[in-house]
Amino acid sequence: MSSSAYVKLVAKSKQQTITLDEVEKFIRYYMEITSKTGEQLNWEYGSAAFPYTIEQRKNGEQAYYLLKGNTQGYNYMLVGAGSDDEGSENTYIQIVLPEGSTHGDKGKANEFSKFLAKKLDGELHLFNGRIMYYYKR
Repeated sequence: MSSSAYVKLVAKSKQQTITLDEVEKFIRYYMEITSKTGEQLNWEYGSAAFPYTIEQRKNGEQAYYLLKGNTQGYNYMLVGAGSDDEGSENTYIQIVLPEGSTHGDKGKANEFSKFLAKKLDGELHLFNGRIMYYYKR
């Protein structure tokens, strides 16, 4: 069964809306900073910290990114951006672990979602239903 985590942008977030292109920039930035950490350690940390390749996919009109694992123990996760159906301006980033995802995928998805929530000062709804607040309350 698939599960989802959400980084919700709230009134006190750094920004109130986000596009899929901005999400891709965050993914690439995360990959860049983890590889720089590896350079400092003289170790291929970037490939171990975020062992995924990025592919853009479309399901009807909804576009998302498929992060495909490129090492053993990591299969895939999906990352997309959306807004509430209620017509409000509340937008979010959704990280989905579809069937076939591993425990390694879940660990990396938790790390990445925490990174996104911290960068955006958002509200993180974890896979287990708990909520973490990264904005000043």
